[in-house]
Amino acid sequence: MRSAPFIALAVLLWPAGSARSAQSGPVTINGIAVKVNDTVITFREIEEELLQLQFGRQPEQFQQRLEKLKADTVEGLVERQLILDEFKTAGYKLTETYIDEEIKRRIRSQFGDRVRMIKSLEHEGLTEATFRQHLREEFIVNAMEFKNIGSQEIIVSPHKIETYYAQNPDKFKVDDEVRLRLIFLAHKPERDAQATRKKAEEILADINAGAAFSELAAIYSDGSQRSEGGLWPAVDRTTLREDLGKVAFSLKPGETSDVLERDDGCYLIQVEEFRPAHVKPLKEVRAEIEKTLESEDRQRLRKEWIERLKVKSFISYFPTI
Repeated sequence: MRSAPFIALAVLLWPAGSARSAQSGPVTINGIAVKVNDTVITFREIEEELLQLQFGRQPEQFQQRLEKLKADTVEGLVERQLILDEFKTAGYKLTETYIDEEIKRRIRSQFGDRVRMIKSLEHEGLTEATFRQHLREEFIVNAMEFKNIGSQEIIVSPHKIETYYAQNPDKFKVDDEVRLRLIFLAHKPERDAQATRKKAEEILADINAGAAFSELAAIYSDGSQRSEGGLWPAVDRTTLREDLGKVAFSLKPGETSDVLERDDGCYLIQVEEFRPAHVKPLKEVRAEIEKTLESEDRQRLRKEWIERLKVKSFISYFPTI
């Protein structure tokens, strides 16, 4: 949710009746992630280290990903500067009161007081003035993107939704699923493995005698779904642990498993419903598709806007060493 200062800035930039929710997030700035004595480790170094770990044995792929990361970062900075220049060229003004209010808000929500804020900024190698400038630019970028992209009404036609659905069936495919209830009895210091097994067998005997699985789960289960009577949402084979999933998908609706003794405790599973693999009907995914297509349209509008800014600007890229 956007802060009050952001909304106030929107009023400065956008004509009456055009205000809608902004689409872009804050500008990400590389900074200090860790400081060890006098040495700092930046977020960028962490990203590169992660890439190295992922592609350490594939140097070509690592270099490709690293180059893409650098190119994306450069392009992001270029686009940000184009937007800031457009704000200045258009003659828009940002009252510093908005930044004052945003700093106060962040002090309350992130730091507690101004002294802590200043110390935190110092640890990141930032001054209060630099932090203020970052906030100012973040406000401007968000507001300008909203004015040129987010404020435009996008209507996704039913035909476009239906076409997307027909052309992308794999995106809406659901594998075999089961709705199940589960009772988990954990091994505890006061209840060893033998006692846990005995208790699980007693519960199973009660179920076989007609007791409701859900009631016993609510009383005895140590699982996270205890308050729901052990009921899980529909799950596919990959959601459950492999050993439990194999048992669950071998049961018919209404059937209860034997006691399943594992290293962490004992399990009882009862299947309520089996749902074979299928493609979700259009009515279930219509809103999802509409949101996807709207996002794609906004991305297209943003790209077109940035291209227009580039046309009237001078950009010179220099080769890296």
